[in-house]
Amino acid sequence: MTDSNVFQLSQPGTLSDPLTEVLRSGARALLAQAVAAEVAGFLESHADKLTDDGRQRLVRHGHLPEREIMTGIGPVAVRAPRIRDRVGTGEERIAFSSAILPPYARRSKSLDVLIPILYLKGISTGGFEEALAALLGKDAGGLSASTIARLRDAWADEHARWQKRDLSVKRYVYFWADGIYVQARLEDDAQCLLVIIGATPEGNKELVGLTDGVRENAQSWKGLLLDLKRRGLVIGPELAIADGALGFWQAIEEVWPKTRGQRCWVHKTANVLNRLPKSQQSKAKRALQDIWMAETKNDANAAFDAFVENYAVKYDKAVACLTKDREALLAFYDFPAEHWKHLRTTNPIESTFATVRHRTVRSKGCLSNRTAIAMIFKLAQAAEQSWRRLDGHNQLPKVVIGIKFIDGIQDVSQQPLAA
Repeated sequence: MTDSNVFQLSQPGTLSDPLTEVLRSGARALLAQAVAAEVAGFLESHADKLTDDGRQRLVRHGHLPEREIMTGIGPVAVRAPRIRDRVGTGEERIAFSSAILPPYARRSKSLDVLIPILYLKGISTGGFEEALAALLGKDAGGLSASTIARLRDAWADEHARWQKRDLSVKRYVYFWADGIYVQARLEDDAQCLLVIIGATPEGNKELVGLTDGVRENAQSWKGLLLDLKRRGLVIGPELAIADGALGFWQAIEEVWPKTRGQRCWVHKTANVLNRLPKSQQSKAKRALQDIWMAETKNDANAAFDAFVENYAVKYDKAVACLTKDREALLAFYDFPAEHWKHLRTTNPIESTFATVRHRTVRSKGCLSNRTAIAMIFKLAQAAEQSWRRLDGHNQLPKVVIGIKFIDGIQDVSQQPLAA
């Protein structure tokens, strides 16, 4: 016991946490082991290369000076190993570059994601040093106001280059398109973000387009699609999935008229239920699920007709909302069954940008349109690394060459069209 009941409160960034120190010590040891294993593998892959006198051409050559990598648990000291090429010079020299510990790296990728989140959250450039000190410890150096400003400009430039990238070697089988409304500051006439995610023939999802638009109108969507086409994306997707926004469908009809459309069932269900009284919504929701969860297109049409019959007399507006997109709502039945769960909704966009939407607020500082989009672009890029590959990706080449599918199963009686 002590004679005093007065305790000094720790200030942000000055807290001594033994657990964190243990974690940092363990991180240093694991990082050193991982890089050592990487070096050993590199040397083993070049073990057959010898000097004229029979010695190993590549040998260890000490370490580079120690440097600190800023991570989510604060700074971690590391020493990158050196490899010496006894023979090669200039362009013929074999050099080792660690994939785990890239040259000049000063921050972990997780921290690079944290910075745009904090910026969009409203923390000013000058407040980053204090905020990060509270999160990472008092030794969180290298993240001053000037550093954050340089990062902000670098990300804006990266987004600008990304928007001009060559797409001539790209091909996308499916498009998911949606307009995302966020509270991050955009220009006065730019009220939403236009987002396109594409599925490659290998089944990978990629961020294809991200720009600001005016309430998802046709002109904004057409501008984005034409820009993709001008940069080499000549062949449009086989199927585009979006909600009922007329602007996108009008634009894609003009740019890629052969692309089929699939309406998002999540958006459509919400729109139909909004036209029904609450007492009917639970039952109607199950009836709508019977349509898009049916095993065959004939079963879906039967469930569709049953819904119309049950609700048309009293709730004609809800039925009209559903029936006007009947063909587009059932388009997914003409594609591989393994893809159905991916094609019935715009969830790849919704799930990704839900986090962005919740983390963005209208900053009281000088968050410009260019900066806001650059920050959101960085968050989307980080999310892209964890996007799942499409189930049944082996079926995608069949879709590309024109093989027909009936109720999700390949129609063996049809000959494939020329790619």
